[in-house]
Amino acid sequence: MIFLCSSSQVPEAHSKGFELGEHALFAVRRQGEVFVYKNRCPHRGVPLEWQPDQFLDSSASLIQCATHGALFLIENGECVAGPCEGQSLTVIKSREDAEGIWVSLHRDADGV
Repeated sequence: MIFLCSSSQVPEAHSKGFELGEHALFAVRRQGEVFVYKNRCPHRGVPLEWQPDQFLDSSASLIQCATHGALFLIENGECVAGPCEGQSLTVIKSREDAEGIWVSLHRDADGV
């Protein structure tokens, strides 16, 4: 596992983007749990945020793609509205402990 950040860098109902070498990721905390995804929309293959660390809709209850407004569930990355409905964000395996948030990066057919 690779250290991503301290837990305090991803407060409740917030998101944060990261670059780990060639990997663009983002993390979201919801109800105390951290979810990490590849920062790539399944529809256009573009980064999701509209400003640095801005991955959530105005209610902070869904992940939103800035390019075309697609909405994704925080808990599993499934697209529930927009042109990629039924597709999902790429989940990055992660864990959180007393030291912070850790991720597991492995290569698959998509390069992550």
